[in-house]
Amino acid sequence: MDTYPPGSGANKKPNNNKNYFQRTDPALSPVPDEGTVAPMISAFELFKIGIGPSSSHTVGPMVAAASFIDRLDAAGALTITARVETTLYGSLAWTGRGHGTDKAVILGLAGERPRTVDPDRADALAAEVASQQRLALAGRHTVRFESERDMLFDGVSPTPRHPNTLAFRALDAGGNVLAEERWCSIGGGFVVPEDEVGRPLGADDVALPHPFRNARDLLVMANKAGLTIAELVFANEVARRPTEEVMGHLDGIVDAMMACVDRGIATSGELPGGLKVRRRAKAIHDTLISRNARTPHEVMDWVSLYAIAVNEENAAGGRVVTAPTNGAAGVVPATLRYYLDHCSTASRSGMHAFLLTATAIGALFKMNASISGAEVGCQGEVGVACSMAAAGLAAALGGSNEQIENAAEIGMEHHLGMTCDPIGGLVQVPCIERNAFGAISAVNAASLALHGDGTHIVSLDKVIATMRETGRDMASKYKETSLGGLAVNLPEC
Repeated sequence: MDTYPPGSGANKKPNNNKNYFQRTDPALSPVPDEGTVAPMISAFELFKIGIGPSSSHTVGPMVAAASFIDRLDAAGALTITARVETTLYGSLAWTGRGHGTDKAVILGLAGERPRTVDPDRADALAAEVASQQRLALAGRHTVRFESERDMLFDGVSPTPRHPNTLAFRALDAGGNVLAEERWCSIGGGFVVPEDEVGRPLGADDVALPHPFRNARDLLVMANKAGLTIAELVFANEVARRPTEEVMGHLDGIVDAMMACVDRGIATSGELPGGLKVRRRAKAIHDTLISRNARTPHEVMDWVSLYAIAVNEENAAGGRVVTAPTNGAAGVVPATLRYYLDHCSTASRSGMHAFLLTATAIGALFKMNASISGAEVGCQGEVGVACSMAAAGLAAALGGSNEQIENAAEIGMEHHLGMTCDPIGGLVQVPCIERNAFGAISAVNAASLALHGDGTHIVSLDKVIATMRETGRDMASKYKETSLGGLAVNLPEC
């Protein structure tokens, strides 16, 4: 195997009771306000293995719920808890049912984690809780759980810090509040306590050799050190963790992505949720295989196939890699699979370079803008994924640092203003096809950049700033609420 060079709510009761815990997991990173400094984003944070259909509405709430129960247990209050109430606000309330947020919270309260939960058992576990009205907190302390009482969807109350907000309350048998917290799911599976959203942060607890904060810094540092962008990111990663752990994570992400493509290609049937969307990946694959005559444009059909396969798996609640979100989970794997299957120079080290380079680009968007559809629209999901994939492909094909930055810029420039308007709150229409177009755009962006010398008019930093400003100006109904766009116009079609 090739390896990467080591050097290179209204019903809320007043709480006058003791809160059993106050704070949170220090490893969770908030989105910074403009002008603040955020910690560097690692490949371990940007590429996470979980389940569909949404990183912000499924993975994040599951993590938050599990963390709440963990701290309740650590405080010695789990065994005296008689009830846990969860309230979903904003986008989590508006599209939470379609995104499986209620199921994700139940799984998290039961002690499940996105990386290790069995997707084939998840629905059965949630159904069992609903039918029996009993929930084993952390898998071992059983309490009564009534969905209408204990899972509240509040689409009216304001969300002052982030549109994806959820609150937990643990109560004893007398109705006294043992502990309560409000969390925000800020995109890509990242969650933070509400009062820490936008809080200025210090530097990493580990001194990194190349602590870049914008694309200009990234290029200057890499060129000064004589490193590719992938080598620079790798140096930062191994400053935090052993080389073997970093390599293992990269290999694990590659394998999980490719396995997801293969599962999607092999599976047929109807997606859950009520839209009666039929899986298409297997039929497309069978058609492509059966053709005798090949046309030059057919490679685009393969790229679309790979993305559709992943996003059908995501829509079905299968195991996917957040890259950088679940709603955009098909773009990076599809572009990576294109590199593996259709580029003669493909290698395992090239795939590592792809992911490390994509990490740098995703980190820039996460640190300086957002990857949350509820915050900036789908430009923050499919747009960022396209930018990451374009840069990764340019790197894997031997592009210079300047060409890589150009590819990333092209990938986002033509996604600016993209809305997030899922029909029925489901990550299906237009999300599945949108990933296919994002992957094709990534291949095109990389190709255009590789035909140039890296010089271009608009810098990646300017595009990131423009994306952030566009998201800020975008009407909220177009930001993962299902209150505008295709989500409301479908009945008129």
